[in-house]
Amino acid sequence: MSKMMALVMIVAFMGATVTGCKNKPKDADLKTAVETAIQANPKLTASGVTVEKGVATLSGQVPDEATKEELGKAAAAVPGVTSVVNNLTIAVANVEIAADSPLAIAVKDATKDFPTVTATVADGVVTLKGELQKANLQKLMIALNALKPKKVDNQLVIK
Repeated sequence: MSKMMALVMIVAFMGATVTGCKNKPKDADLKTAVETAIQANPKLTASGVTVEKGVATLSGQVPDEATKEELGKAAAAVPGVTSVVNNLTIAVANVEIAADSPLAIAVKDATKDFPTVTATVADGVVTLKGELQKANLQKLMIALNALKPKKVDNQLVIK
């Protein structure tokens, strides 16, 4: 009877092992399936997928939180994925400083008494062009430096 019991246990163990191997997908297959699922989203700008022991980790950039959540759900819906680590980041939009930024307005005010001077502002740098009397240069530079620009690029012709 003990031989029969041992044989039944061995068969049961082998059956469970073979069945367990067949039902558990490989990480490489899961990675491919997750990549396919998330790449279907046109808002995805950059992505990386890793899968280890059924845990899918997403990385890359998306434009907003809704897209991040949507991609996480898409990865979690892939059969065989046990959990998702969503490391997707929200891309920061480039913000342009408007031409009438506070610095540009202040520079215009500071140069109003010098009609032969033209001042432009780009990325925090004030560029001066035109002509100016030597006696007025110090007054103009003090007024502009008080505005705390990144730099004052003096291209004035001094008379």
